[in-house]
Amino acid sequence: MQHRVFGPNRFSVSALGFGCMRLPTTDGLPTGPVDLAESTRMIRRGIDAGINYLDTAKVYHEGLGEKAVGAALAEGYREKVHIATKLPLWGIETVAQCDKILNEQLTDLQTDVIDVYLFHCLQSHLWDQMKRMDLIRWAEKQRQAGKIRGIGFSFHDNLPLFKEIIDAYSWDMCMIQYNYANAFHQAGTEGLKYAASKGVSVVAMEPLFGGFLAKPTGLMGKVFENSSYDPVDLALRWIWNQPEISLLVSGMSTMPQVEQNLEIA
Repeated sequence: MQHRVFGPNRFSVSALGFGCMRLPTTDGLPTGPVDLAESTRMIRRGIDAGINYLDTAKVYHEGLGEKAVGAALAEGYREKVHIATKLPLWGIETVAQCDKILNEQLTDLQTDVIDVYLFHCLQSHLWDQMKRMDLIRWAEKQRQAGKIRGIGFSFHDNLPLFKEIIDAYSWDMCMIQYNYANAFHQAGTEGLKYAASKGVSVVAMEPLFGGFLAKPTGLMGKVFENSSYDPVDLALRWIWNQPEISLLVSGMSTMPQVEQNLEIA
C-alpha cells in the first residue's frame, strides 16, 4: 500500500481510504441494517492490507454506520487507523446539539478522539448557518478539549463558494466529489489545485461516481469495449495521478470490491 502525507500534522495516510457509506447489509438494500459480521471482516481485511484511513458520518446507514465502524475497530484495530467522521448541519439550531452529536459519535465509534472531523456536505445555506452559529470556533474548542484532531469539511456546491470556504479558515483538509467524469463539476480540478496551493489536504470521494464508472454505459461504455483497461483500475489511477490528492475514499460493499481496490492501490 502506498502512503502519502496528510494535513498540517504531516501524518502518513494510505492512498486508499475505506469509505463506510455503503457497508454490506443483511437485506441487500443500501439503507438496510448493517451486516456487522461481514462489514467487520471487510474493514479488518482492508486494515490488515495497509488501509489506515476510515471515513464515515453520523447519518450513514440511518445512523448505524458509526456503530458498525466502532465494532470493527475493537480488539486493537482502532490504534491502527485514522477515523474521519462528519457533523450533519441540517436540523441543528443550537451549539448544544453539536455537543450532543459529537459525544454520541465518540460513544458509537468507541474512541476518545476523532482524528478528522468534518462539517458535512457544505452548500451555501449550510455555510451561512455555520458562520451564523460560529461553528468553526466550536470545533476549535472541541480540539482544545482533545475530542477531535483535524478540522475539515465535505463539499457539494460550486467553485466560487468552495474558494470562499477555503479562504475563510486554516482548514486541515477538505473532501470533494472528484473523478474523471466530474473534473469540471463542483470544486473540480481547479478547486483541487486551489485548496492544495493553500496547504489544505484534499480527499476525493465518489471516485467511481456511485459505481457508474465501474460499469460505464452509453458512449462512455463504448470507450472500454475494445480496451484492455479495467474501468475501476483506470478511474482510481486517474485520481491518484493528480499530485494534489492526499487520498481517495472508496465505498466498498463486498469483499471482492475490497480485494480489487487493494490490488489496484
